[in-house]
Amino acid sequence: MKNSKITLRIVTITLFVLISCTNHVFSFDLDMTVEDDIRKNYNSSKLIKDTNIEYSEELPELPEKLKNKQSVSVKKTNPVSVPKSQVTIKPLTGNIKISKGTSFDVVSTAKISDWQTKGAVVRFKTTKSLYKKKYKIPASTVFVGKVIESHQPQVSCNGGLVVIRVQSMQYNGTTVPLCAYITRADEKMIFLNNIKGERTYLKTVWKKGNWGRSLFSRMMTLTINLGSDGSTFLLSPFPFLYGTICLGANTLISPVTAFFQKGKHVSIPSGSQFRIKLLEDAYID
Repeated sequence: MKNSKITLRIVTITLFVLISCTNHVFSFDLDMTVEDDIRKNYNSSKLIKDTNIEYSEELPELPEKLKNKQSVSVKKTNPVSVPKSQVTIKPLTGNIKISKGTSFDVVSTAKISDWQTKGAVVRFKTTKSLYKKKYKIPASTVFVGKVIESHQPQVSCNGGLVVIRVQSMQYNGTTVPLCAYITRADEKMIFLNNIKGERTYLKTVWKKGNWGRSLFSRMMTLTINLGSDGSTFLLSPFPFLYGTICLGANTLISPVTAFFQKGKHVSIPSGSQFRIKLLEDAYID
């Protein structure tokens, strides 16, 4: 039994040795270094030629359409900058200045009233030539204005109102802008450019008191007549007292009743005298 085990071990060892001898061992030794001669003689263009690849440094020609597009060029012009010292400002030669505060006497060409609504156009014209040092305003020169505010008579005996702003002048066929207002209308002074209808409060109060005064006058006459006759002398005080009471009551009530009355309308006929005054300087050619 022992001999058989020994024999098996010998056979096993023998087989292992034989297998080991028959196997070849391969090894690779990689050299990552490159010699200097190869680096010096390296030529990439030669490699391309060796690979039979045609290489040309010139690019192919463009199609005709693209050539035409490239031939069109946009010319950009740079703005020429001029030094400020060389910039000349043309003076306003030929313009004539009409100074602020200058007045023009004109007449209305149509009726002016508080029935005219806001925005209505009114016209005036000169009746004679106006001579100044540097210019002349000929006769029949037209001034054009516009109603900027208006209202009819109101309670408290307030009169109507018309406010006109003169905006232009027709001079030698051209329109000259103006900023002017009216200082005189129908021979009356105008304040703050307001052409107002007459305020009649005091007149209305006096008018409302006419009844009391008239009654008192009649009662006084009756009192005198009664006193002149002896038979009626005793009755004479009564008409006087009645007239006095009615006069006092009427005097107290008339201011209240007058408050609810209206003033007068603005109504200026055509051809009336007006005076126009400039608020600002104006210029004509």
